[in-house]
Amino acid sequence: MRINLTSVFVDDQDKALRFYTDVLGFVKKAEDPSEGERWLTVVSPDEPDGTELLLEPDGHPAVKPYKSALVEDGIPAAAFAVDDVRAEFERLRAAGVRFTQEPAEMGPVTVAVLDDTCGNLIQIMHGG
Repeated sequence: MRINLTSVFVDDQDKALRFYTDVLGFVKKAEDPSEGERWLTVVSPDEPDGTELLLEPDGHPAVKPYKSALVEDGIPAAAFAVDDVRAEFERLRAAGVRFTQEPAEMGPVTVAVLDDTCGNLIQIMHGG
């Protein structure tokens, strides 16, 4: 068994696609309209056949309170591996990305948390 697909709920799929591709560096894998909403996934350019991230519309009534509670408590909706958190932090900060947590060592890993502009906090991490 392996993870094939995971998702983040986003408030605007077009904005999310721009952020996740143009800013974070993922590439679009699939886009398929489905009853007014799109099945829209991105993948790592290093692993085009790897785990897909679904940019899922947050229209369900339970989603917005859930997302708000996570953000309010500083809990990331997802975590992405990077080779160097500090270098990625500097690159993304220079691109205008807002971080809610600067790079910090937590035991064997280094982490930082960013705002994806679509209602989520995302952790970047390396080590472990």
